[in-house]
Amino acid sequence: MEETEYRGHVVVLPYPSQGHINPLLQFAKRLASKGVKATIATTRYTLKSIWTANVGVEPISDGFDESGFAQAKNVDLFLKSFKANGSRTLSELIQKFQDSGSPVSCVVYDSFFPWALDVAKQHGIYGAPFFTNSATVSHIFCLIHHGKLSLPLKLETTPLIIPGLPPLNFPDLPSFLKLPESYPAYLAMKLSQFSNLDMADWIFSNTFEELEAEVCDQHHHYQLSC
Repeated sequence: MEETEYRGHVVVLPYPSQGHINPLLQFAKRLASKGVKATIATTRYTLKSIWTANVGVEPISDGFDESGFAQAKNVDLFLKSFKANGSRTLSELIQKFQDSGSPVSCVVYDSFFPWALDVAKQHGIYGAPFFTNSATVSHIFCLIHHGKLSLPLKLETTPLIIPGLPPLNFPDLPSFLKLPESYPAYLAMKLSQFSNLDMADWIFSNTFEELEAEVCDQHHHYQLSC
């Protein structure tokens, strides 16, 4: 039986929650429909919940293989463990395919995992973040990361004005910005999404250009100017 010839092999790495797995799984299916070998790399405790034709599924470890965050019970501990164990096991997965007929050529990773880009570059392959948040939310966090906006946001009298967006009042903002002190580890994770974007080969965003054309354009030019 002849081995299928693929146009490349992309490992897709989602954050292990439903709202992040679904868009990255759909992206992997889209890649497969174009003749690209697509492999979802997911935590061992979510492995059995993901299946789709024409897309492979391979395990990596977050260090809590029985039940993930429910086992860790601490956000900071979970994220640090995921970075350490995820980096190691993602590297092992890339190495696993190295001598096969379809070595990994690119890692598309949930933007919550900027360390995955470092792993891709260590192996000399392409790396690209996938932002599951809207372009608007991503742009706001990007501005905060680069010091263009500071927390806490003061919106008692005037709305937040950002080019490409309508005026934003306090109820319009993501919960992490309304109460930044409530989830410090998650807020740090969201801001870290932009830490090494200058190394990325592409940037993917889960949005419709027709809905967020202006902010997408602003975000694109802002990234290029940084």
